[in-house]
Formats: sequence, C-alpha cells, structure tokens
Amino acid sequence: MSEVLTGGIDVTLVMLLWLLAAGALAGWIDAVVGGGGLIQLPALLLVPGMTPVQAVATNKVGSIAGTTASAVTYLRRVTPDRSATIPAAATAFLGAVLGAKLATLVPSQLFTPIILAALVAVGLFTLLNPSLGADASLRFGETSKRHHALSWLIGLIVGIYDGVLGPGTGSFLVIAFVSIIGFSFLQASATAKVVNWATNFGALVYFVPDGQVVWLLGLVVAAGNVTGGIIGARTAIAKGSGFVRIVFIVVVSAMVLKLGYDVVTDLIR
Repeated sequence: MSEVLTGGIDVTLVMLLWLLAAGALAGWIDAVVGGGGLIQLPALLLVPGMTPVQAVATNKVGSIAGTTASAVTYLRRVTPDRSATIPAAATAFLGAVLGAKLATLVPSQLFTPIILAALVAVGLFTLLNPSLGADASLRFGETSKRHHALSWLIGLIVGIYDGVLGPGTGSFLVIAFVSIIGFSFLQASATAKVVNWATNFGALVYFVPDGQVVWLLGLVVAAGNVTGGIIGARTAIAKGSGFVRIVFIVVVSAMVLKLGYDVVTDLIR
C-alpha cells in the first residue's frame, strides 16, 4: 500500500476496526458537548510507529469530517447567533494555524497540567451553577462591542489550543459560550460545532502541506466520526439543554480523571 496513505505504518484490519469504533464514539461525544478528542487522539497514539504530531494531524481529518456532519445537522434545527459565531470562527481558524505550528515545536506534555486545572475549574463552575445554560441569557447585546470582542477572543484562544493539542476543544468552546456569552447549552453546542470546524480546517492548512497526515487512518476515523456526529447532534436536539449539560459534566469529569492520571504517571516516572 502507498506510503502516502499509510505514512510508513504497518496497517492491519484490527487497527482499522478499532479506529472506526473510536471515531464513532468520539463523533457522538463531540456532537453533543465536545471532548471526543479524549478518545480519538489516544486511540491514534496507540498505533505502532505513529508520532505524536502525526496523531494530532490525523485526528484533525476525522474531527473535521465529524464537525461538518454535526454542524449541518444542528444548523437545520438551531439558528446560530451569527454575531458571535462568525467572529469566533474567523479567529479560531487563525489561532489553529498558529497552534499547529506550535505543535511541531512545543512538547504537548507541558500543556497537560494547565489543561487539567482549567477542566477542574470548568467542572466545578458548572456543578455549582445548576441553572447555567438552561436558557439563553446574553450577557451583552448582539450588537455590542463586548459581545463581538469576547467572541473574537474565545475563538482565538481555543483555536490556538486546538492546533497544538485538541482534546476538550469542543467542551472549552461550549462552556465559554454559555458562561461568557450567555448561550444555552444547546445553542452553545451548535455554535461550537461551527467554530470547531474552523479550528480543524486551520490546523489542516498547516499539517497537510507539512506531510503529517496519515491519510488511510484519518479517513477511517472520519467515517466513524461522521456517523457518530450525526447521531449525537440529533440526540442533543431531541433531548435539549438539560441533557447536554449532564453529558458535559460526565465528559469533563472523564477528561479530568484521564489527564490527572497522566500527570501523576509523569511525576512517578
């Protein structure tokens, strides 16, 4: 098989089936609240011979396919706030290109303790505010400068993070749009899909010419991600903001446990 498709990796049927299943589960989680990278990226990192940068780049192929499918599904039912979505998507794209460049220069493990602390804060904040995100309650008017400026800032910061590493990007976007902008959880999830698409595209703008994508594995993960993404978006729309909030707390808790384990393991070593 062409090395362009496999990246020099010895691909097996078991490997492809494993990545297809991981992509489907990640797509469902991503569509509901984000955070599917917690499953998808580690699954790729388990592939023998795959470098961390290849895993991050290949992960983006699956993610952009899933976010496309879930975003289209959401936008058929949920009307996005364009005054926040468009600015955030624009800066998220630029941030992701910059982040992808940083991913080749900065060891990803340096970011883990910071991400862990942020997730703990996000989880506690959500638990201590049970009415948060139940309904939309904009902090500022749609035409206000603060509304636009904060949307630009959210997109840029989360875009850089997604380009560098990725797991939890959707969750960070959701909680930012809920707590800072004032969206409901359902509205925030729909907006996050559009912005997350922009971050994935921005990262691929750098990774593809740099030759970091393992295309065969990326396309397999993408197939699973699309399936999971469509089902997840339909589930979130049917169940509403209360369901999204519950899944959000579960996913953030899982990410805290996973990253906490990684930090403790690194300290023991």
